Amino acid sequence: MLTLTNVNSSYGVVPMLRDVSLEVNPGEVVSLLGPNGAGKSTTFKVICGLLAADSGEVRITDHDVARLGPERLSARGVGFVPEGRRLFPSLSVRENLKLGYDASGCKTPFDTRLAAMFELFPRIQERLSQPAGTMSGGEQAMVALARALIGAPELVIMDEPSLGLSPKLISEYFEIVKRVRAEGTTVLLIEQNAETALSISDRGYLLVRGQIVASGTSAELLADDTVRQLYL
Repeated sequence: MLTLTNVNSSYGVVPMLRDVSLEVNPGEVVSLLGPNGAGKSTTFKVICGLLAADSGEVRITDHDVARLGPERLSARGVGFVPEGRRLFPSLSVRENLKLGYDASGCKTPFDTRLAAMFELFPRIQERLSQPAGTMSGGEQAMVALARALIGAPELVIMDEPSLGLSPKLISEYFEIVKRVRAEGTTVLLIEQNAETALSISDRGYLLVRGQIVASGTSAELLADDTVRQLYL
């Protein structure tokens, strides 16, 4: 469903990703882990088509991202949760969700998909008319995830979704991710919170200084002494 093959990317003359290869298969939750500055957000931008790779290939649902362009990925069944939520603060919760729905090209009526979001995020129903910028950080995180899910994507890519959340809210958030996966959605979870991310993932990759230095099942990564020394 998602494949990166020998991807290199840089900001100017500064290399950020070095021969990064990873794969996310249908129905999996896969974590991309790494400390600050490892290149996780750069990877997210390359996958989204927001940053061009210097070399290598990114394919989503068998389409070349470089040729497809970011504006068409949502209509190809991909949902994105960017770092920092990136909601439209002056728009209502409903308007933010409608933007996500419209970008997806989903054929199911909006109100039907909205009702499905209420089941996952009960608090959203109470806040539909509220400007998104006036909500708490935890509520905004839920709206950002709902905006990615409302178009019924096959694949969701999340960039640091737990950033700034309390431990209780992180637990709630990842429980929702588990439910989303159980309903058949594939997830790439780009996270710094390694142990929590691996607890709901099938597999993981560890990114350090722009390179994949370890990969394996979640159990293998948690038990790997080298991984623990480098990161955990």
